Amino acid sequence: MHSRGAVAGAFAGGRERSGFRLAHFSLQSNHLHLIVEAEDRRTLSRGMQGLLVRVARALNGLWRRCGSVFSDRFHARELRTPREVRAALVYVLHNARHHGIRLGGIDPYSSGAWFDGWRERITIVGALPPIVAHARTWLLGDGWRRYGSIGIGEGPAPPRKLGVALE
Repeated sequence: MHSRGAVAGAFAGGRERSGFRLAHFSLQSNHLHLIVEAEDRRTLSRGMQGLLVRVARALNGLWRRCGSVFSDRFHARELRTPREVRAALVYVLHNARHHGIRLGGIDPYSSGAWFDGWRERITIVGALPPIVAHARTWLLGDGWRRYGSIGIGEGPAPPRKLGVALE
């Protein structure tokens, strides 16, 4: 087994627990992005804690070590509008592109294989067991679709560059 498989197993086991649902993800070499649904802040905190413990245990078992895997706490941002949710979906599902990785299709390190909002018709070879939960909120389930399906070649907004204007 490799790291991706270990994380996928942890996600599958913790994707839906007591009002917490893991809906989408993107794995990077040193961090991950998640889109989750939670009933409230407490549920979010407990759901994330449980999910990250599962991931840490899976990776530590694979790497034959123990200890912390995640150095920082998670950063949460509430998505309030359909446009924000769509932008977050593009960012997460296409995060590899944001980091300069060229892909010809769905990022294999994301939840793109389970995403049903692609503009193009997608054929996945082989049966993939679900490792994410179905969205239950209107915003994540249907609301974002007001702004159109997401294209395979669509990319997240480029990183913002901070600068100083001199006159």
